[in-house]
Amino acid sequence: MGPIPLEDNFADVTGKAQRGLSLTDAELARRAGISAEDLACFKGGRFDPVPARKLAAALNLGAEALAGLGQQSWYPQPLDPPGLACFNTSYKDMTVNSYLVFDPRGRQAAVFDTGTTVAGLLDYAGQNRLAIQLLFLTHTHADHVADLERLAAATGAPAYAGEREPFRGVQLFAAGTIFRLGSLKIETRQTSGHSRGGITYVVSGLPRRLALAGDALFAASMGGGVVSYEEALRTNRNEIFSLPDDTVICPGHGPLTTVGEQKKHNPFYPEFQK
Repeated sequence: MGPIPLEDNFADVTGKAQRGLSLTDAELARRAGISAEDLACFKGGRFDPVPARKLAAALNLGAEALAGLGQQSWYPQPLDPPGLACFNTSYKDMTVNSYLVFDPRGRQAAVFDTGTTVAGLLDYAGQNRLAIQLLFLTHTHADHVADLERLAAATGAPAYAGEREPFRGVQLFAAGTIFRLGSLKIETRQTSGHSRGGITYVVSGLPRRLALAGDALFAASMGGGVVSYEEALRTNRNEIFSLPDDTVICPGHGPLTTVGEQKKHNPFYPEFQK
């Protein structure tokens, strides 16, 4: 499998910001000082750095980071951290990630989300003699839980989700709960806004700290603020961007990245790019 494409392009990012701020096209064009025609072209996928900078200012996005998306000049550095396996499966017109995190010494493993099928994940676990003991959901949108029933039946492992994300067959926990997996510590942080009770799982004890973020944060983007755009921005800022820069972000869609890379390249967080 080749590199996983970025989940969002420049038009997707500006569209999410526009929806998050509840701006009509007319309001956004007026605020940015561009014509309706230029806005329509930009949203239709024609990148132009002049309106891009004006739109970035109007939407509180990082202009250089947005330009990097438009010019396709940035992609995360390849990452292959020990103790992590990523599975990318197709869902409608996109792909979705699930992850297997394991203690290389004890061979205990935890699964984070299911994608559309766990067939590859279960094969990997079997081939590598990994004992799957815990199942975690970052949130309960359909593309992230599609094969949970099969996974639970195949492993007999308990499944968990944040208390604001009730789902059949799943045990709920309060954000801040800490789980243990062999020598690994799994911290739970609430990163809601895209969903009612999204959780980012921060795993320590491996050579690289991992943040399994679901749709809270993507490489150069984030999940749409379906519940609350402001809450999504705030909880990401407080719970993910506060982690060390070398933390590996494992998003629900798109490629792996790091906190440090996102401080430089994520348009939604211009405060880190000044």
